[in-house]
Amino acid sequence: MTDPNTTITNFVKLFDSEKPDAAAIGAFFTEDALYHNIPMDPIQGRQAIEKMLGGMGATMLSKGWEVKHQVASGNVVMNERVDRFLMGEKTVAIPVMGVFVLEGDKIAEWRDYFDLAMFQKQMQ
Repeated sequence: MTDPNTTITNFVKLFDSEKPDAAAIGAFFTEDALYHNIPMDPIQGRQAIEKMLGGMGATMLSKGWEVKHQVASGNVVMNERVDRFLMGEKTVAIPVMGVFVLEGDKIAEWRDYFDLAMFQKQMQ
C-alpha cells in the first residue's frame, strides 16, 4: 500500500496531461468519495467524480498543477498548488488549497478551496 503523501503526489501528476484519463482519475477514489470544489456544489461518488473530472477536457485543457507545498499527517494530505488550464484562448492560473482524506490508498474526501472571482476575472 502506498503512503497518503505519495498517493496524492501521483494523483496530482495525472493533471500534467492536457486531458487526464477519466478511468485513471476514478481509480484513486473510494466508491462513495466526496469531491467539493468550493465554492461549487459537492459531487458524491467515484463515478460522478470521474465523469466530471474526465469531462473537463471538453471545455478546458490542463496545463499542469504546480505543488508549492504539501504536508501529510496520518491519512490527511494538504497541498498548496497553482492549477493551470487553457480555456479557449485564455490561460488560467488559480492558487488552490487542497485537502485530501484517504481510506487506505484511496481518496475518500477531497476539498479544494480557491477564489472564484480570481478565476472569473482571468476568463474575461
